[in-house]
Amino acid sequence: MALAACAEAHALGALLDAMERGIAQPLLVGDMDQTARIAAELGRDISGIAAVHAPDPREAVQCAVDMVRRGEAEVLMKGLVNTDVLLRRVLNRATGLPPKGVLSHVAVFELPVSGGVTRLAMMTDAAVNIRPNLQRKLEIVHNAVAVARALGIARPRVAMLAATEKVILPAMPATLDAQIVARMADQGEFGEADVAGPMALDIAISPDAAARKGVDHPVAGCADILVTPDIESGNILYKSLTTLAHADMASTMAGSSAPLVVTSRGDSERSKFCSIALAGYLALSARS
Repeated sequence: MALAACAEAHALGALLDAMERGIAQPLLVGDMDQTARIAAELGRDISGIAAVHAPDPREAVQCAVDMVRRGEAEVLMKGLVNTDVLLRRVLNRATGLPPKGVLSHVAVFELPVSGGVTRLAMMTDAAVNIRPNLQRKLEIVHNAVAVARALGIARPRVAMLAATEKVILPAMPATLDAQIVARMADQGEFGEADVAGPMALDIAISPDAAARKGVDHPVAGCADILVTPDIESGNILYKSLTTLAHADMASTMAGSSAPLVVTSRGDSERSKFCSIALAGYLALSARS
C-alpha cells in the first residue's frame, strides 16, 4: 500500500497499525524527514519500511501512482494532500491509473439491526460526483454493487434515496432518475440485484417504517446500498453517521483499476484503519 504524501499522523498511524496486524505492507512516499518526526512523536519505528523521499506533495502522489502502475503496490492511499490533487494524478490518461469506468466514493459501515446485532451496509456517493446525471448514477450503482459482491453480498439490495416514494416533477427531478434506475435494474442492468426508488431513508433501512407505510419490496427495510441523489445529501448522510451516530466508516474510491484509500481529514484514525482493511480485502478479491 503506497501512502502518498505520508507526513500525516492519522494516516501514517493507521497504516502502521495495519502493518502490525498483517493487513498491509506500507510503502511510504513523501517528506521522509517530517514523516520520521511524526513517527517519533507516535512512538513508532519506521526505519525498516520501504520509503521514497518526495517532499513536494504532487511529486509524492505521482511517484505513488507510478508504483501502482508498475505493480510495486496494489493500493494507493491519500496522506497529507488535497483530494483533487490526488484524483487529477489518478485520472490522468497518460500517467494515471487506467479507469474501469466512473470514479465514485463507496463507504461501508455497520448498521444496527436489533439486540446488538449489526450488518454491513454501504452508501454512495459522498465525495466525488457533485450532481450526477442519470448515466452517472447508473455507473455509481454499478460500482457500489461490485463492492458489495466483493464483500460477499451475492444479490445486493439498492435503495435510490429521495425525500418521497413518489415521482414529483419538476420540483424533485432526482425522484424520476431513481424510478428509471429501478426500472432498468428490473430489466437486468445490474445483473443479480434488487433496486428500489425513489425511496425515503427510513423505509430503506427500517422494517418497522416500511411496514407502517405499507411498502412491500425486497429492498424495503433491508437495503444493502444507499444511493444519495447528489454530493450534498451524500456528504450530510456520511457526516451524520460519523459525528452523530459515531459510526466507524470504511471507504474506498470504486471504478479505478486499483483500490484507492481517500479518507477525509475529519475521519478518525479508526475509520482510516477500517478503510485500509477494506482496500486490502478488495485488492485480495481482485487477485482471485
